[in-house]
Formats: sequence, structure tokens, C-alpha cells
Amino acid sequence: MAVRACGLIIYRRLQSAPSSRVTDGIEYLLLQTSYGTHHWTPPKGHVDPGEDDLQTAFRETQEEAGLQASQLTLIEGYTKELHYPAHGKPKTVVYWLAEVKDCNTEIKLSEEHQAFQWLKLEDACKFAEYEDMQATLKEAHEFLCSKK
Repeated sequence: MAVRACGLIIYRRLQSAPSSRVTDGIEYLLLQTSYGTHHWTPPKGHVDPGEDDLQTAFRETQEEAGLQASQLTLIEGYTKELHYPAHGKPKTVVYWLAEVKDCNTEIKLSEEHQAFQWLKLEDACKFAEYEDMQATLKEAHEFLCSKK
């Protein structure tokens, strides 16, 4: 049986972005793990008993980045499911897309992470070393571009 995890791809829109290119002002939140290879990832974690996937995504975001559900706007119409091996077992991760309502909201890391960065798409893809995560960030960005 696959390990199941859920998370949110969090982004913010910088106020200074010119209105003609709305997507120029988008930055994605990545967290650097304090364990293993110190990889960069959106907030995510394992589904607890009795939780549904979206509850898990919001709980993990609160635990790992200090962001409450009330500080985020869930973007309708976008989910992405990734499948890959982790520690010799199949893993499924489901991501939703969410915007921080206030782009200056403070990020409060848990002990699971040692750093965070707000990154434009190109840099976010460099930090996210895994190809499937890079593709997911690009797909989310294209989704946001298509909404305007």
C-alpha cells in the first residue's frame, strides 16, 4: 500500500508587479528540510487517521509554515497527484494550490525545516531538485496564467 501525503503549493502575488504581466509578481513558498538531503519542498505531510486529504494539506501547512487556513485562498480547479518511491515504498502526494491573502504574512517554521524561500518560478524549479516537482510548479504556474 502506498504512503499517502498531502500538501499545498503556496504562492503570493507581489504588489509591485505591473498589471500587464500578472504572473511576473508570483512567488512560490518552498521549505528546506532539516533532515536527509535538506531538499526543498512545499509544505506537505502524511494523512492522519480520520482526516481527508485537504484537511491534511491545511494541517501540514499550519504545522510546517505557521499558515492558518484563514490566511489562505484555495484556488478552485487545481490538484496534482504525484507518485514516486520513498524509502523503498510507493508514495502518493496530492497538492492543491493556495494563495496567501497578505503577501507579507510571516512564515513560522517547525523543527522539520531549517529555512524557507519565496521564489519566482524559475528559481523555485532550481531549488526543487526533483523533476516531478519542477513539472508540478510549472503546471501550477500555467494554470494561474490561464486564469487571467
